[in-house]
Amino acid sequence: MQTPTMPTPMATRPTSTMAPKLPAPSTPRQCYLLPGRRAGLARGAPSASSKKRNPWLDPFDDGPDEEFDYTGVYSGGKQEEDPRPPEDAENPYGFLRFPMGYMPELDSLASKVRGDVRRVCCVVSGGVYENVLFLPVVQMLKDRYPGVLVDVVASARGKQVYEMCKNVRYANVYDPDDEWPEPAEYTHQLGVMKNRYYDMVLSTKLAGTGHALFLFMSSARENVGYVYPNVNGAGAGLFLTEMFKPATTNLADGGYNMYQDMLEWLGRPAKGVPQQPTPPLRVSISKKLRAVVEDKYNRAGVEKGKYVVIHGIESDSVANMKSRGDDDCLLPLELWAEIAKEISSGGNGLRPLFVMPHEKHREEIEEIVGEETAYLFITTPGQLTCLINDSAGVVATNTAAVQLANARDKPCVALFSSKAKARLFLPYAEERKSCTVVASATGKLAGIDIEAVKKAVKDLEPAPSFALAQT
Repeated sequence: MQTPTMPTPMATRPTSTMAPKLPAPSTPRQCYLLPGRRAGLARGAPSASSKKRNPWLDPFDDGPDEEFDYTGVYSGGKQEEDPRPPEDAENPYGFLRFPMGYMPELDSLASKVRGDVRRVCCVVSGGVYENVLFLPVVQMLKDRYPGVLVDVVASARGKQVYEMCKNVRYANVYDPDDEWPEPAEYTHQLGVMKNRYYDMVLSTKLAGTGHALFLFMSSARENVGYVYPNVNGAGAGLFLTEMFKPATTNLADGGYNMYQDMLEWLGRPAKGVPQQPTPPLRVSISKKLRAVVEDKYNRAGVEKGKYVVIHGIESDSVANMKSRGDDDCLLPLELWAEIAKEISSGGNGLRPLFVMPHEKHREEIEEIVGEETAYLFITTPGQLTCLINDSAGVVATNTAAVQLANARDKPCVALFSSKAKARLFLPYAEERKSCTVVASATGKLAGIDIEAVKKAVKDLEPAPSFALAQT
């Protein structure tokens, strides 16, 4: 990367205050552009089982030639990270951001031929639950393309998830599920995506021609996304480099593996690169956020490691963090009151702590459960994760709290409306001894066996202090 020429006002500064010049590279990199949008060598290693290319782009494209040797000059495995220019405290741009009016070098011919991905934008549809399950896709991008910069475009609720993900650079608020967006917001978001020069754009919104055209106008080299599995997806493939068709029109029906097609495509084997394994769901929390939540639950009257988080009370609030693939996932307070009474009477010093998605449930909790009940008003997934991390365990229905508890390796009792839903959203439950699943035999969550839940809750114990200190 070449050092930008300093503008005239900065060039007139004394020599002592000017930024030191970077040594000029021996062979300056040049910028080339290949004709057309598709480069044959950037598709990955050919094989007999390679997926046929998009028929909308070329109906006569039968995939890569099996007799051609694609492992030529550019077969060195994964891409290399770009060298980081040195920081300079006196330079407001630090050699990492360029001042207005200067055009930095974007890409070289070799990088384009190899299919290197330096910048990725992820357009994520859905709320908190869907964005939490998208975190393994972000980790896959970081593992598959070292040094990549990942940005996210999500709804206002979905953006809150990425304060727990260190792999995301920018998170922009733009609701991709809005069928009639404001023209000013639409054009502004499109301009932001064009000005960041993305190599790849991933989208989880089921695309028709309109959304596919929106991705196409971002000017990215590769546009990858899901399309409608019916007639609404006609024509979308014209503007997408790679497309996936889900089984239903609701992508969240796939449960925990709702993004499996995209993960398999991202982790596909390429030139000198084996199949990338799917990473598990993991979240990270900051010390500042943890201190804020600790102050909250201390004022609620519970101690660290000696309370059980209860999440999933029946509510019409948008902050209930339920999945779009499971409508029957909230339990009435009358049933929660029996579970909370069992937790309090266990004799191990544990107290139930209710998480309210809205302030209007405060009086209802005091009336049904009891006035001495501990409760907190928490609506962000980051604060909920901190609350779970300092708890002795979690008792929750099929909300984001179940996935966050398993991501932080906390004991969890998950309540589901049926065994099929439990297998769909917790396929790893059998591998985790700390996760107990209780499914209703009636197919309705309200008909769940409360005695079975009480029996599972008895296994929860106060968290040891040394374990909390290590997290």
